[in-house]
Amino acid sequence: MIAVLKHELRLYFRSLTAYVFGAFLLVFVGIGAMIYNIQSAFSNFEYVLSFGCLVFVVIVPILTMRVIAEERKQKTDQLLYSLPITTTQVVIGKFLALLVVYLIPLCVISLYPLIFAQFGDVYLPTSYGSILAFFIMGAALIALGIFISSLTDNQGFAAGIGVAVILFNYYSVTLSEHVSATAFGSLVALCVILVALAALIGYLTKNKTLGYGIGIVLVAVLIALYLYDSTVFEGLLPNIMTQLSLFERFYVFVNGVFDMTAIVYYLTVIAFFLFLSVQSMEKRRYN
Repeated sequence: MIAVLKHELRLYFRSLTAYVFGAFLLVFVGIGAMIYNIQSAFSNFEYVLSFGCLVFVVIVPILTMRVIAEERKQKTDQLLYSLPITTTQVVIGKFLALLVVYLIPLCVISLYPLIFAQFGDVYLPTSYGSILAFFIMGAALIALGIFISSLTDNQGFAAGIGVAVILFNYYSVTLSEHVSATAFGSLVALCVILVALAALIGYLTKNKTLGYGIGIVLVAVLIALYLYDSTVFEGLLPNIMTQLSLFERFYVFVNGVFDMTAIVYYLTVIAFFLFLSVQSMEKRRYN
């Protein structure tokens, strides 16, 4: 795993990837600091991080699009399978390398509250609690990007899907206000999601029968529950969209509350998508 970590770090810092990622993040946060802390004279640095969340839509796909997709395109993933380490260690090594690249500009950003504290009253616990949440949320998005990259050998396609998924998650709370809140609308949307999930399971396990079977069972359970008590589904879809939003949970930290539930949620998302990435690579390995 350490060998994979060192190899990935050499690749990132010998190319423009790490520098472009760091530059985007620092510039965007710098613009936010200029708008909120300097021009508007707000002492809340956490507002800057709230403004900077949108940059993840661009920088995470840039950082993660090649992590596995390029290996598959150049067929060098076959070398990874021949190493005396497990696929899990390969994925974790790549993930840790991305975290190091992400952590470097974040260390620079962590100096901002101390600098601004010299010129005003900055509540440091809230600022650094928000920075910690910003880091963990970024790590969750990076894990999502790794999984998307593991599904294809086309870097451009991986980046495009990554932008779309993260952008949807960013605006999911706003979109939840415009989707159907009726019981039937929620049922239909959930059935579509379950069918997509079943297709993904079939793809990762290379067992379409298993995927279709899981999909049919889950859809049948949903329909049975709807027929038994349809009121359970009223407003369910907007609520799910709100609860799944990574960004909405971050805003709790911005408001001065250190939410351990959100931290656990981010860590769960990281573990979930790293697990799916391992399964995706294992599928290709056995192919």
